[in-house]
Amino acid sequence: MITVIIPVLNEEKTIASVVKYCQLKSTVTEIIVVDDKSFDNTVKFASEAGAKVITSTRLGKGASMRDGLLCAKNEIVVFLDGDINPYPEQMIEQMTEPILNDQCDFIKAAFARNSGRVTELVAKPLLSMFFPRLSHYLQPLSGMIAGKKKFFENIEFFNDYGVDIGILIDMHTQNARIEEVHIGYIENDSKPLHELGKMSKEVASAIIKKAFSQNTNAISMEEFQSINIIRDQMEMAFSEQLKDAKKMVVLDMDDTILKGRFVDTFAQRFQVTEQLAEIRSRMTDSTLRTKAIAKLFKGKHLGELMETIDSIDIIADAAEVVKELRQREYVVGIITDSYDFVANHIRHKIGADFSLANELEFSNSVATGEVKIPSFFFHHEKSSCLHTICKSNALDHILNKYEIKPGNCIAMGDSENDICMVKKAGFGIAFRSKNEYLKQTADLLIQEEKFEPLLAYAAL
Repeated sequence: MITVIIPVLNEEKTIASVVKYCQLKSTVTEIIVVDDKSFDNTVKFASEAGAKVITSTRLGKGASMRDGLLCAKNEIVVFLDGDINPYPEQMIEQMTEPILNDQCDFIKAAFARNSGRVTELVAKPLLSMFFPRLSHYLQPLSGMIAGKKKFFENIEFFNDYGVDIGILIDMHTQNARIEEVHIGYIENDSKPLHELGKMSKEVASAIIKKAFSQNTNAISMEEFQSINIIRDQMEMAFSEQLKDAKKMVVLDMDDTILKGRFVDTFAQRFQVTEQLAEIRSRMTDSTLRTKAIAKLFKGKHLGELMETIDSIDIIADAAEVVKELRQREYVVGIITDSYDFVANHIRHKIGADFSLANELEFSNSVATGEVKIPSFFFHHEKSSCLHTICKSNALDHILNKYEIKPGNCIAMGDSENDICMVKKAGFGIAFRSKNEYLKQTADLLIQEEKFEPLLAYAAL
């Protein structure tokens, strides 16, 4: 009778409990978990719990919701989050009985928590302006929803934070009978402050886009000024809460600070490019690969290696931006899977506070070909991913050292190795990246060859 669709990304800790909760409901005959290419055990645990698991055709929650809907066999559909445990005991009944009894077409859940900052500062004012009949909803951004499939099939699923408000507006536009149902208390983590900036922009964008699609003269000059005021209020709220907080910016080094990769530049200069490529293609274990690459340096004098570093250009405004960040009371550092002598040299060049990297061994200033991978890179009991070695573990280490919350950290990188670190931080930046997953994960994409754009997201 009812299909439950659960979009997920790395929810191994809770997904089995959510699936089992749904299985207890006699009206639920289909449970679809739509995986957004998780790299933990989410898929395994969801399958073992009895859900039908499909992989999303495109990264993002909206795409996952659409894919789940296309696979649903029932005419009534419930969308749940995969990271909540426990759900209120009677929640699914509360959300579906009015639809089963044909009393309404779409239900949005509200739960016992004050409305979030984006709701109060952005969503509600803009709804009052453009969709006043929707402004009374307590939690218009709630992602726990249920409705008739025929209405969902006409929805535009935004692939960002605008997805939930977009669904509400589209349901209203279709003249669906809408109710907001209070389901009780839910333990739901608030978003970090930096992430709220991205969320507010995307929610506002969704509302305004919907307003324009229905009326090309949707925004008058007066209303445009009101939107600017709302935006300014949001930015002021973030700045006030962040100005006295401890804050950090973490930068990747290769192909981020540096306009190239140290190991690749070394290999080309000393004619070991083929050996490097062979190691990378043959060795999938990150520890063994790191140790094998280090052997290429055996016998090379520190002076030669320093010349190699200095042959790689640095992003032109790197030092200037780091200086400004430190004036704004940010701790600034480098986390790289390159080597400590390289990272330290670059750290001094740009004026950063710290650097974390692998330790290439030297004897009398000559590389021995041995490397030590520091313990802070290795998986620990509170790691946010399952990788044996990961930059996100190093980020945990340095945040603990400076007593800074992840939500007050900005992380920037360019490659697959930076994904977990960028996800861990409160605000993630993909810098001139070619990795599609990193670009989807990041809150900001910087395409130009400069760091200056990140300053707009670093609180004064």
